[in-house]
Amino acid sequence: MPKKIMLLNGHPAETSLNAALADAYQSGAQAAGHDLRRHDLHALNFNDDFAAFGYGAEDPLEPDLKALMQDLAWSDHLVLTTPLWWGGMPARLKGLFDRAFLPGNSFDPRHKRMGLPRPLLTGRTARVLMTADTPAWAMRAVYSRAIQKQMSRQILGFVGIKPTRFSHFAPVELATDATIAGWVAKVSALGRNGA
Repeated sequence: MPKKIMLLNGHPAETSLNAALADAYQSGAQAAGHDLRRHDLHALNFNDDFAAFGYGAEDPLEPDLKALMQDLAWSDHLVLTTPLWWGGMPARLKGLFDRAFLPGNSFDPRHKRMGLPRPLLTGRTARVLMTADTPAWAMRAVYSRAIQKQMSRQILGFVGIKPTRFSHFAPVELATDATIAGWVAKVSALGRNGA
């Protein structure tokens, strides 16, 4: 069954492995008949400094962030590509979440359950395509999957997007052309399956 997919390339540079993975996912999804809307972090025009606006600002979202949130509301599946930098996501991607996931459009602080605000983006699933130099074993054994917990529980899960599945591509620094081609093929298959 075709899905409505919002794809966010969360790499701040125009060209990257993350962009190539986003291209592969998009090609696979569209070839399989899924409806896909794409946003690229590098092309979005917004102020990523939450302090400039805060929660009290009246309608603070720039047109690019409004369009992103409208597409997220339209979708039933979110796909996000991101590199792992210093154990977390790029600052601009974190700034996007800080600015776009505001009370009233992603969670409702007036209605709480067990002390937590009511999530407003329920009914959606997510897939995070993460590139890193940190191998998967180190992500588990050394870092306790900290970035995955932050993304799945404290960001996406907090606003109701779950479950979040992860695909980890590493180590990028040592990846051969054949390895990257294999990653691209895997992501294309995920796109075809709407996964």
